[in-house]
Order: sequence, then structure tokens, then C-alpha cells
Amino acid sequence: MTQTFRTLDDVDVKGKRVLLRVDLNVPMENGRVTDTTRLERVSPTIAEISGKGGKVILLAHLGRPKGRDPKESLKPVADALSQVMGKPVRFAEDCVGDVAQKAVAAMKDGDILCLENTRFHKEEEKNDPAFVDELAKLGDIWVNDAFSAAHRAHASTEGLGHKLPAYAGRTMQAELDALGKALESPTKPVIAIIGGAKVSTKIDLLQNLVSKVDALVIGGGMANTFLHAQGVGIGKSLAEKELAATALRIIEKADAANCAIILPVDAVVAYHFSANAPSHAYGLDAIPVEGMILDVGPQSIARIHAAIDDAATLVWNGPLGAFEMTPFDHGTVAAARHAAERTKARKLVSVAGGGDTVAALNQAGVAGDFTYVSTAGGAFLEWMEGKPLPGVQVLRNR
Repeated sequence: MTQTFRTLDDVDVKGKRVLLRVDLNVPMENGRVTDTTRLERVSPTIAEISGKGGKVILLAHLGRPKGRDPKESLKPVADALSQVMGKPVRFAEDCVGDVAQKAVAAMKDGDILCLENTRFHKEEEKNDPAFVDELAKLGDIWVNDAFSAAHRAHASTEGLGHKLPAYAGRTMQAELDALGKALESPTKPVIAIIGGAKVSTKIDLLQNLVSKVDALVIGGGMANTFLHAQGVGIGKSLAEKELAATALRIIEKADAANCAIILPVDAVVAYHFSANAPSHAYGLDAIPVEGMILDVGPQSIARIHAAIDDAATLVWNGPLGAFEMTPFDHGTVAAARHAAERTKARKLVSVAGGGDTVAALNQAGVAGDFTYVSTAGGAFLEWMEGKPLPGVQVLRNR
């Protein structure tokens, strides 16, 4: 994605009311924020606008409330953000109307104000024009820094971009730059590692990738569906047998596009789906009838390492086995560490994303060694599927 979108470099924010859409959808327990990762991600953009004398007005949602719900209030999040920022973040009890207007009118240059959960109004998710107008009254410009919500065309994530001058925040900019390097204009050869339980949730993804990458590693429960489609006996393994024809079509499409599909050549099998269940590696011609494939085997790991060594760019989404249980995290952790080593040696650009993937990279202790790790689940997946994201489209230079 060549730089076709406007960023904070293209605007002077001093004295301006900046409506900043951020991702504050953080995990909460008993009214307290339990993980501040997302707050840390957005703090540089907030600090920059505030430091340049802009009035920072934060727009965000929390959870999926049906109307006003004190449990989904952003007030405790604003308090936690204030701790992360090391400066006060004021709070307004609503995001539109009198309360919001008074709070904004009281701001001085450099102040930070968090407005209440935009989803307390059902018009937010409907991208209702009258609601967009109400939000737009509060600001002079709109900055979108919430890539994770960019696949939704809501009032605060897309609608405002048609009403006010629109810019990408620094988090959004970093994400778009990283993703551009990975799939839009990558250094070839490109390899994708796609894992996870189900083919059904990733059909669009696989079909888009085979025309864009040089090699596609398929792991996790998804691989079992492909193996079954090719006539391999997979015992009692998790698989979507009804998708065998789809799997074969994807393999054909890959052949036509000159994309190598790399499936497991051996597997770690157990008889019970539980942590530390006795397990054994088998060749694909010898999977026990009563057994379940729970991870890729040692020969498959060696094959994946070789494929990573051949690549200049890696895109990763989804684990290679049942990584949430030892020892079935071995394949995922080994591949992640290998990719991290190649990245540190400057031989690989590595971009990973999706909830399970981030958890697996953290488990392997290498999330910080990848070129870029996207915390955006749905938006990352839709972007990888080649779908235009409304919250990004609206930022493009027109």
C-alpha cells in the first residue's frame, strides 16, 4: 500500500479540536483494566497531538452494549489511560449532545478528553448520518487510529471521514505500512503460514493468498481437512470432511498460480485431547484409526523451517497445532522461534496477526522479534483476504 493515505504529517493540529478514533476495547475485570497493551499502542498518537497543541477528543467503544450500560462505561479505561500517559485524561458522560459539547468547549490546547462509549447509541453501528453530524460538531478534523475497527463502517470509524478532513494516526499508519510490506508490495519470495482449527473460516483467505504468495504452509486442524481430501487416513482428528472438494479446489488454484502448498508430512498423535496426553509422531501412512492429530511432526517442522529459510517475507495467521496444550504447542513454538531468528538476522520481514497467533508468539517469547505483530483480529483477516476496509478507504487521498 504505497502511501496513498493522509497522515499527521499532512496537518497542523495546533489549536484544533481533533476527534481521534482509538481502540480502547480492553479486557476488564471488576471494573478494572487487566491488560493495557492497546492503551500503550495508542498513547504515541495521543501524546503527539497533545504535544503539538491539539485538543485530543477520544472516540472509542467498549464491548457490545445494547444501549447504556454502566458495566461498559469507558470511565475506568480513561483513568487507566491517564496512568499510561502520565497526564490527566478527562471524561465526558456522553459522546454527543450537551454534555459532550460543554466538555469540549472547556478544553485548552493540549488537553485530552475521553468521550463515553460510542456504542451506547445504536446509531453508531448503523453509521446514521444524523449521529455522524452530531459527532462532527465536536471536532475540526478526524484522525482514525483504530485499525482493529477499520473493517466496520460505523459512524466513528468511517462516517466521520466523509464529514471532516480525515487522517491516519500513527498506529494506523504503522499497521498499513507493515501490511503493505507484507502483501501489497513485498520482497519475494513470500511465504504464508495459515493455521487454526477450521478451513470454513479461512476459505476466502486461502483463495486470496494462493494468488499472492510463493508458498503456503497449512497447519492446525485445517491441515487435517486437506489431508483427508487427499485420501490420507486421519483417524479421529478434527476435520471438516464436507469441505474436501473445497480443499482440492484450493490446491488446484495454487498449482495454477505456481504457489507451493506445504502440508504436514508427519504428525504428533494422541488418543485423548488433553494436556500432556501420551503422544507419538507418526508418518501420514500410519496414523492410528483411534488417534487424533494434535500437532505437526518433526519432519514437518524441518520442512517448515526450510520454507522459512527460502523466504524473504512471511505472513502468519493461526497456530500449527493445539498450541494451548503442552506438548502440542511444540510445532508452533519451534516455527515461531525460527522465524524470529531469521528476522533478527535481517533475512526476513515477518508480519503476524490474529488473537491466537499473538497468544502463540507470546507463548514462544518472540512477539517482540517479529517485524510487526497486528493485534487486530477481524480487520487483519479481512485485509489478508483482499477485502477493502471502510475505515482505511476513507483515509485515501481523494
